[in-house]
Amino acid sequence: MYRDKKVALVIPAYNEERLLGPTLESVPEVIDAVFVVDDCSTDSTAQVVREHSERDGRFQLVQHETNQGVGQAIITGYRRSSEEDFDITVVVGGDNQMPLEQVTDLLDPLVDGEVDYSKGNRFLMPEVGLEDMPWTRFVPNAIISLLTKVASGYYKIYDVVDGYTAITKRAIDLIDWNIAWKGYGYPMDFLVRLNAYGLKVRDVPRRAIYLAGERQSQIKGGRYAFKVAPMLVRVFFWRLFTRYLVRDFHPLLFFFMFGLIFLPLGVAFGCFLVYQQWVGAGVSGPQSVVCSLLVIMGIQFLLFAMLYDMQEGE
Repeated sequence: MYRDKKVALVIPAYNEERLLGPTLESVPEVIDAVFVVDDCSTDSTAQVVREHSERDGRFQLVQHETNQGVGQAIITGYRRSSEEDFDITVVVGGDNQMPLEQVTDLLDPLVDGEVDYSKGNRFLMPEVGLEDMPWTRFVPNAIISLLTKVASGYYKIYDVVDGYTAITKRAIDLIDWNIAWKGYGYPMDFLVRLNAYGLKVRDVPRRAIYLAGERQSQIKGGRYAFKVAPMLVRVFFWRLFTRYLVRDFHPLLFFFMFGLIFLPLGVAFGCFLVYQQWVGAGVSGPQSVVCSLLVIMGIQFLLFAMLYDMQEGE
């Protein structure tokens, strides 16, 4: 228990027999229960949990009969934690890559009632471990974070792929997890869903951990970015419709709509005019004016929409 709040820890695990043990051994006393969700591992992950549960009653093994993805493993843990009436649920990976000694930094904003969801941000502590992050992960991380800012509406959130998070029971019970993203890419999808329900999110500085000789992440940066980008586009439109039309109304919905219509039309018309000039057909003054107006209006609509969206997400 931490400051009179019951705290659960969820650890999604798939073939983590090598690093799960050290992860469990680092769990601090403020954690009241640990739900290790074994996503149908083919190694000895489950046995590692059983051995630790014999020494510490806080550890509980939850098993999927089929592999359902890391996102679903976390959702399973969320639901288990909510059913057992824990006030706050923390999530870490089973690869010993997240500093559990810093867990109170994530808990404090939730206990104080300031936010509903806190997440780690390794870039706020760049001098502690981040120098070991390879560029093949740094660049895709930056690209995905930029896309997620727009998709989620949390423009001041960064390092969106970081899975070191804490969430309140209220937020768990409010969100419809049945339609959430189940595989890799879940942190960005979860942020979108949090924003759609008007929940508050905060970045918390945390140190990065990279163990020499251990391949802790199975994510390929470039491939990961290309895979989640279409998902981010899809949930972006879902969020706008859900938050600003179904759950409430805000004119920024129309700003986004007009911007996403006018700007592509202006660019396409501009390309057509360039072609016309190139083949010798010529371009009239009114055509140039219409093209310019479409581009300028499209940019203005999008910028105003993003500004209003940023204010709503604070």
